[in-house]
Amino acid sequence: MRKVIESTLISVDGVIGDPHTWSGEHFGPEATARALEQLGHTDAMLMGRHTYELFSRLWAAPTDDYAAAIYHLPKYVFSSTLREASWHNTTVVNGDVAGAVRALKQRDGQDIVVYGHGPVGAELLAEGLLDELRLWIHPVVVGSGRPFFVDGVRADLGLADVQTTTTGVVIVTFHPARR
Repeated sequence: MRKVIESTLISVDGVIGDPHTWSGEHFGPEATARALEQLGHTDAMLMGRHTYELFSRLWAAPTDDYAAAIYHLPKYVFSSTLREASWHNTTVVNGDVAGAVRALKQRDGQDIVVYGHGPVGAELLAEGLLDELRLWIHPVVVGSGRPFFVDGVRADLGLADVQTTTTGVVIVTFHPARR
């Protein structure tokens, strides 16, 4: 069975919103290489509408290896308002997030990645469908923005791995406890 891996950039003060505005020099060539390596073991990406809108602007067309990897991946956007997607290789899924992801996990293939922890990531965690949670903790205090932590979702996590980049990003991997 395929694994669903959430990979989220987060500041020390718990902000995940708009990481392209604060991750700066901390997400350098080393972090890019690690993220590209992860995408090499991935053949599908899940996201909500807000992430889709951001990513489809940032990576509308391949400009480097990382952008090309994301551009060519099959992408599934979960939205109750979006009816069609114009970004390459993107499918809009209306309705049951958990059911759709369960079906994707049953298909043959590689890992499935989720970037960011919005409603899709929260639902996957709550439903026990998330196999790994990778937090890329950046050594920056943002001060305001969308936080990772939201009311309503509780999950016990087991520490699986900790890595540090030369720019001070700490990549902490957790495995959610199974019910």
